[in-house]
Order: sequence, then C-alpha cells, then structure tokens
Amino acid sequence: MALPFPSGLSPPEVSFLCEMELVTVIPRQRLEGLQLLGGSTPPLNPPYRTSLPLWLALLLKRQRRANILPPPWLSPLSLDAILQLETSSPQFSDPQPLPYASSTSIPASPPFLPSATADVASDALPYHWLEIGETLLEGASDDISEPDTVRRLMRDLREVRLAKMRAGIDVLEGGREIKMNGVGAMEVAEGRAFIGQVVDGLRKIGAGKETSRRERKAEEREARVGRAGDEDEDEMDI
Repeated sequence: MALPFPSGLSPPEVSFLCEMELVTVIPRQRLEGLQLLGGSTPPLNPPYRTSLPLWLALLLKRQRRANILPPPWLSPLSLDAILQLETSSPQFSDPQPLPYASSTSIPASPPFLPSATADVASDALPYHWLEIGETLLEGASDDISEPDTVRRLMRDLREVRLAKMRAGIDVLEGGREIKMNGVGAMEVAEGRAFIGQVVDGLRKIGAGKETSRRERKAEEREARVGRAGDEDEDEMDI
C-alpha cells in the first residue's frame, strides 16, 4: 500500500527548485548557447556578464569555465544590515519587490524571477535566499567576499527568523492572526510541520468548544421547556 504524500514541498524539493534561479556569471572562455527545455541560454563571451540558471552556473564553475558573481544581498554589509532590521522589529523584513507585470503578460513567481542576479536590491532577501546562499557558499565560496562572515550572518538570520515563526505560534494560540510576509521558501517548508500541528490542535479545540456551546444551549432550552410545563400544570391545579 502506497503511503500518502505529505502536503506541500519538502526541503529537498525546495532546494531542487531553487536551482532554477538566475545568477550572474562572468565567463572565462567563449561558449555557445545551449538549447534547454525552458529555452536557449545566451552565448558566453568573456568578459561580458550574463545570467544563467544556478545549476548551470555551478556546472561551469566546477569546470572552471566561469565565475559566479554573488547577488548584492549576499555580502557581509548587506546581511548585517538585514540582521539588524530583523532583530529590531517583530515582523519579517520586506522581501524583494516583484517586477511590474502588465495586463497582457503572465505574472512570474520564484524561481522564475531575477532575484539572485548582480543587479537586484541589496537591502532585501529573495524568496529562496537561504537555499541560494547555502548553495553558493558550498559551490562557489571563493567568489564570495568573506565567506566565513557571510556563513555566520546567514546562520544568525536563520535563527532570528525561526524564533519569529515560533513566536507567531503563541499568537495563533491566542486566537489572533500573524503576518508572514517575507518568509522564505525553505522556512515555509521547514516550519510547515509544527505550524500545521498547532493549527490542527487549535481547530480541534475550537470544535470542542463549539460542541460544548451547542450542548449547553440544548440543556438551557430543555430547562426552559421544563419550567414552562411546570407553570402550566400549576395553573391547571388552581
């Protein structure tokens, strides 16, 4: 018997989708474009920059055919500023703005957005910030300025944002709502389990309260009917 699949994407699946994110590369040799399922890639002409999917950029990096230019937000200065913003506010920091979509175009969403190229904003994290950062630190750490500092800041950011998600559970238990704007894909995948358990528990508690309320109303209605019957009997005796 096949086991049921869990709802939502798992962390490995999120990491796999992240490899479709576009990053900026600086080619070291001339290469023709490739015909892929999603379309053709631009040709590589040193020293001109170009944008490629993350998986292809890592492949060229391992073959020493290109260097990867990290996104502006993956720098010690930017990460430290974002960390200060995260620690000073109970809300998550604002995500990277979405590009303007006209009424005739199909709106795109991550990972099909240029959120990790060299020309994106440096003061906001993209949807796949955690996966992109860890992947680049593992496969192209020599292209990143102060990789040890970047790794430490990313770890601190992850802990601070995870603490905010846990604090949001207390808000949910109090019957209030929580604003989750700016939460990343990996954070959603990792937090889905315990947040789902809390929501299910609250739903069961709410159902129990509703059942108790209905039973209490039924008892009160029966009591009123009983009292009315006693009054009618008293009037007949008189």
